[in-house]
Amino acid sequence: MDSSVEKPRINRAFKLFKSFQPAKSATVTLFLLAFLFTALGAWQEKRATEKKITEQQHQQATTLSLENAITLKQRFSHINVSGHYDTSRHILLDNQIWHGRVGVYVFTPFYTTSGTAILINRGWLPLALDRKTMPEISTPQQEIVLKGTLNILPVPGRILGSADQLEEDRWPQLVTYLNHVDISQSLGIRLENWVIQLSSSEWSGFDGRDWKPVFLSSKRHKAYAFQWFALATVSIVMWIVIGFGRSSGIRK
Repeated sequence: MDSSVEKPRINRAFKLFKSFQPAKSATVTLFLLAFLFTALGAWQEKRATEKKITEQQHQQATTLSLENAITLKQRFSHINVSGHYDTSRHILLDNQIWHGRVGVYVFTPFYTTSGTAILINRGWLPLALDRKTMPEISTPQQEIVLKGTLNILPVPGRILGSADQLEEDRWPQLVTYLNHVDISQSLGIRLENWVIQLSSSEWSGFDGRDWKPVFLSSKRHKAYAFQWFALATVSIVMWIVIGFGRSSGIRK
């Protein structure tokens, strides 16, 4: 390449480099923001990967007996099981939203014909405004066969305060989160550390049985990650723009 052409290009690049003079405060602030946004984006990407695995597990679930599903720890297995409900003792999980209304999820102990005791999430019921009047919980007394999905007990995003103190002689009981040990002790039975989410086709359930494997999908986490990475990019672009803009102001 002709040196007479290359030299002016080098000079222009050198002048451009010298004209870049970002303020130290802007550099520190914007790079800290870029680091923070990148870290948040990476965390959302990690959550997306975890949720994707859970979603795939849900999609690939098969029908198993309750005993085999529990032994193999096959979450989301499709369950057909015969037995009977505990007609009087129900645990009501508080602060559940369905179609914009606040209510509870009804968890009723179920005793299988093989002797297993497990909670059934029968769906959503509204809760009275005074929070003292418990809803009427219609429960079949005869032995039935029910269908559902095996799942872990709902895990709260954050536990504030101590666990609810369950009483053995007062039912139904309202709780803010489910504690397997406390519930087993209050019922006086060996309760499996699982729950069956009652199928929407079952007549012994209530509203809100459109069960999803995760609260936020992997796609939603991917979208959040993109937003955080975009903000990190904007921070770097702002740093560059401020650096050149400041040098122009100094020359003026």
